[in-house]
Amino acid sequence: MGIYEELEARGLIAQVTDKEEIRELINRGGARFYIGFDPTADSLHVGHFMALCLMKRLQMAGNQPIVLLGGGTGYIGDPSGRTDMRSMMSPETIEHNCECFKKQISRFIEFGEGKAIAVNNADWLMKLNYIDLLREVGAHFSVNNMLRAECYKQRMEKGLSFLEFNYMIMQSYDFWYLHEHYGCNMQFGGDDQWSNMLGGTELIRKKSKDREHPDDAYAMTITLLLNNEGKKMGKTAKGAVWLDPDKTSPSDFYQYWRNVDDADVMKCIRLLTFIPLDEIEEMEKWDDSRINEKKKILAYQLTELVHGEEEAKKAEALAISLFSGSGDDANMPRTELTADEVPENGYNLVDLMVRCKLAPSKSNARQLVQQGGVTVNGERATDIGQALSLEDLKAGVVLKKGKKVFHKAIVV
Repeated sequence: MGIYEELEARGLIAQVTDKEEIRELINRGGARFYIGFDPTADSLHVGHFMALCLMKRLQMAGNQPIVLLGGGTGYIGDPSGRTDMRSMMSPETIEHNCECFKKQISRFIEFGEGKAIAVNNADWLMKLNYIDLLREVGAHFSVNNMLRAECYKQRMEKGLSFLEFNYMIMQSYDFWYLHEHYGCNMQFGGDDQWSNMLGGTELIRKKSKDREHPDDAYAMTITLLLNNEGKKMGKTAKGAVWLDPDKTSPSDFYQYWRNVDDADVMKCIRLLTFIPLDEIEEMEKWDDSRINEKKKILAYQLTELVHGEEEAKKAEALAISLFSGSGDDANMPRTELTADEVPENGYNLVDLMVRCKLAPSKSNARQLVQQGGVTVNGERATDIGQALSLEDLKAGVVLKKGKKVFHKAIVV
């Protein structure tokens, strides 16, 4: 089985423009492909996970990834899959986020000579002359066709800014630029990117007609079930599960996968793990009583992939100890405080939850307490004004959010 057939068997491939050519190219390790990441935050999250795993699979099969960091398109924002306009980020924020992305991506693929490369589209998009862009690129796009694209249709009711309308042209230009300057012959992306990706493929083919040897500029497109499944996994922005351990601890990351819906477990194992397909097929024959065993395998595999073997083992040990009632909190995620941080009348529970990143805001923390979703040292919290004394915090306070998220706050 070639890598293309494996991607099909794992349920990754949604649409392709040139199936036989793509199959032959990636099976022989001849693809120099790109996947783009717009720096909308300072960490990747599980919604990016399938794209990261895909790059790793293809590199292992001898193909060369090009990681495109959207330092230029980040100034605009992709309207695909959105009903509102993205907030504008400062140049400094965009640059910082790009650096964070590259560091995290390096855990999945190997960079270096003859291996993966990372490029930033700010290097060419920021230098574009608008008139030249209209003449060289805009002339190849039909506004009627663009408005029929799903990524734009879903925004028409609430309003589509001209800024966002240009995103398809920018993304298409990226593919053309990478093709011309880096030998990129294929692009991959989520199924909500299909219109943008077709734009890039068509741009290359149309511009190639002006050449003496037009066949030299042939490029291909493939879309995968990346974003629909990935965004479902990533949930909302406020509830995102991040790959940065400072934003989502390895144990919380482990627990996220440990708690996926029963119906999604085998799908996640197929899409995201590197367990051989024959072993997965055997797992699918297991009795329903072994569902928790499958979840443990999924959680461990993905935590090891993102955070390494040591952290995966700690997360697994913590989960076993907490849910067996042994009370061993040695590997529990913790926030270390200083005595100076604790007010004289004690640390308010709501403030402490925000400090420990168990809630994104005070209002969210208050809501969790009022709904009965928080316990303090094993007792359900009912008072949003509850305060934890310095002595309490020196001994260590174990907070639990919901049924399975544990965190220890301690003064050191």
